[in-house]
Amino acid sequence: MKRPSPTAQERTFAENEIIVSKTDVKDRITYVNDVFCKVGLYDEADVLGQLHSVVRHPDMPRAIFHLLWQRIQAGQEIFAYVKNLAKNGDYYWVLAHVTPSHDLQGRLEGYHSNRRVPARQALVDIEPLYRRLCDIEERHPDRKQGMHAALEAIESDLKARHLDYDRYVLGLAAIGR
Repeated sequence: MKRPSPTAQERTFAENEIIVSKTDVKDRITYVNDVFCKVGLYDEADVLGQLHSVVRHPDMPRAIFHLLWQRIQAGQEIFAYVKNLAKNGDYYWVLAHVTPSHDLQGRLEGYHSNRRVPARQALVDIEPLYRRLCDIEERHPDRKQGMHAALEAIESDLKARHLDYDRYVLGLAAIGR
């Protein structure tokens, strides 16, 4: 699927709606709910079998996805603010809760994500942080070095605030609720 050029138009969804998707262990989409399709302007056929990164907005720092993958591949859940890309290039913000999924024998079979409307006030903190992390990543000619420099920056910021990543994100999630 061809990725659209991002627009400056934001899409929203209701606070009582939850965007749901599931992937296999290689991050290929195996399930999406109607809210996923409605908000992202996708038909189910557009995304099933595609890598979940099909909805990754270019404004998202690679460092945040690195943290996410580190956590879920270690069998842990994670909450993260994510800016997603709709099929037409519009964007939408979510507070994502991503967890590993296991079969009846306890083997990892994929990942499950529920996404809710983020508190608008939380985005006041997140948007400039993500811009700064993207700037750090872009300053390095090597993508991996850039990502690691951005990871160091966020870890340093959180340490200065006496927070770990989870307490930071969940603290922001409580804002405006």
